[in-house]
Amino acid sequence: MTILVTGGLGYIGSHTVVELLNNNFDVVIVDDLSNSEKFILKNIEEVTGKKPVFYPFDLKRKELLSQVFDAHEIAGCINFAAYKAVGESQEKPLDYYENNLFTLINILQEFKRRNLSNFIFSSSCTVYGQADEQPIDENTPLKTPESSYGKTKQMGEEILKDFATAYQKKVTLLRYFNPIGSHPSALLGELPLGIPNNLVPYVTQTASKIREKLSIWGNDYPTADGTAIRDYIYVVDLAKAHVKALQKLLDETSETVIDIYNLGTGKGSSVLEVVEAFERANHVEVPYQICERRAGDITVAFANADKAERELGWKAETILEEALRTTWEWQKYLQTRI
Repeated sequence: MTILVTGGLGYIGSHTVVELLNNNFDVVIVDDLSNSEKFILKNIEEVTGKKPVFYPFDLKRKELLSQVFDAHEIAGCINFAAYKAVGESQEKPLDYYENNLFTLINILQEFKRRNLSNFIFSSSCTVYGQADEQPIDENTPLKTPESSYGKTKQMGEEILKDFATAYQKKVTLLRYFNPIGSHPSALLGELPLGIPNNLVPYVTQTASKIREKLSIWGNDYPTADGTAIRDYIYVVDLAKAHVKALQKLLDETSETVIDIYNLGTGKGSSVLEVVEAFERANHVEVPYQICERRAGDITVAFANADKAERELGWKAETILEEALRTTWEWQKYLQTRI
């Protein structure tokens, strides 16, 4: 059975491709390499012993996308193809709306044209904004996200709900909390281009002296240590959830399905707790400085993922220190490639 994975050489995409191959799915990847590098394809093959089919092009090129569907009998799609830097999305909102929404629509047009179903969308907890209560479950009211990136995720969800309802399709929306860590082989991990936007890659680059100091944005939040709290989920656990969600969709007998799942650990960790856990796990120091809060950052967000455990048979299993240990191994691997 062949699954199309768009953005399949990116951070979460590459780990999900590994889990799909390990579960005997055939995989076709489309990735324009704007958030990844070609060597990831070779590393996927090294990890799994299997080579996915790879097409390097931008999904806005409809004619090339159509050729992929002509060449393969696609049974479903997991869509990771999106720009994802929150700060950059504020500076370049039109680029984010064009890339994240037009590419999604192009894939769905092919699904409609060919009468295909089984679509999984890479969404985000940003659709909740600063929730009024914690933990956040799937019934928590959505709020307009602060960033253009978050808005594209919320709009993408609405597009998919309309798509499923109008054309009788099966879709799943997976709302991630904060993915961290790397594959146990140290051959796959987060590959930020330029200055990292996420906490953990900045921590690892600071520990390896690529960056002088980690900037912690605010220590005056109403939390135990004054720093913001997030739910950090190990990327391999997250990838496995995609396979579970896909298998559920494939087994569904209903023509129209709109499933929504939070994917997180159910536990919040502050920025300082993450830094300290990294130092403990890897016996290295991470120098940091406290800076002013960033506009738009929320105080706390962590998941209630009971629905995923109940309906998918999935739960996050990897503790924070272990996830952070794998991140450091990936950083050391990257250093050998310089």
